[in-house]
Parts: sequence; structure tokens; C-alpha cells
Amino acid sequence: MTDRWTFRVLSLAGIAAAACLPLGLHGCAHQEDGGAPRHAELSPARVADYIHTVIQADRTTYAKQVVERLQDQEKVIKASEHFKEEKSLPLPAQMLRMGAQLAAERGGFSYSLISAWAINKANLPKTDFERQGLAAVAAHSERPFSGYQSVASKRYFMALYADVAVSPACVHCHNGHPESPRHDFKDGDVIGGIVIALPVEP
Repeated sequence: MTDRWTFRVLSLAGIAAAACLPLGLHGCAHQEDGGAPRHAELSPARVADYIHTVIQADRTTYAKQVVERLQDQEKVIKASEHFKEEKSLPLPAQMLRMGAQLAAERGGFSYSLISAWAINKANLPKTDFERQGLAAVAAHSERPFSGYQSVASKRYFMALYADVAVSPACVHCHNGHPESPRHDFKDGDVIGGIVIALPVEP
């Protein structure tokens, strides 16, 4: 995408430190040949890639090292959508949603998990962009579907990434849930998408 915008990303300290994201209108300071620092701008697409990398790393780690290990392998504790009442582990999708709510409260950008086969109907696609994006990443999971969208007079860079079943725990949960509209997922299948929305300004 050739259309480049400066943008603001309001604090997500861990990502900013790890990926050197811009806080304000400029990117990280670089110093060349002992001279004064210069500021490099990152494209919204690159920022979305960085944010998605962190989200996906956390999601995969939780699914494999917490849910799969403690529930399926060691059988210590189960994961449940009613985790508070049952004193169990939250599902990976619930962990992502709770983290997204905290990030949204800090302002600056948002992300969410959607699926054409969502068990929680609140996670079904709601816009043409989301429906087109889910179809695109189902066909080519290796690359995101992205573009600029206007919502309530504000302009956003939107990127939708494939959400892949990274653990047998993901497959068993979706295939075995009575309210799931699909019961034939396999490891590595695209089961939905992660949508990242970054506010941009000219």
C-alpha cells in the first residue's frame, strides 16, 4: 500500500519497548555518523504487524503452555467459558478479549477476534471489511487483509490476520462445543481472524 499516513499509537508499553513503535507522530530516534538523532516514521501496516506478532505470540503461548498442558496433558485444571463460576481457566479467546478490553480502555487502537463460525455470536463479522477479510485470509492465511476505513467520521487503518488453530485444545473446543456451527476443524486450520484498528490522521 503506497498511501502513507502519520499516526498516533497511545501507550502499549510492552510493545513499544519491544518493537520500538511510535508514540506520537514519529517513530524511534536513530543516530547516524555521530550526528543528531533523526526520526523514522513507520507505516500503519508495519505497526499493525508488530502488534499482531505480540498478540499471536501471547495467544499461542497461552493455548499451548497453559490450556493444552494443564488441561489435556497433565489434567490439572480444565478451561471453561464459565471460568469464574467453575474456578477454571479462561478459554484462549476469552483471554484475548479481556486483553483487548484493557488495551481499548487506554485508548489509541483496538483489536478483536472474529470468526464466520463463532461460538459466541457477538464475534461474528459485522462489516463488509470483516467478511471480505475473513474470506481472504481463509484462502491465503500467510498475509493479512488490510485497508483504510472511515468509522463515525474517524479514519482507521484496518488489518485482519488469520487466526489459526495452533493447539489440539483449540480444535477440541471448537469441534466439541454444542453451539459451534462447525465441527470438523483440524490443527492448522484458519478458524477466524484478528482485526487490528489503528486511528490515522493526514
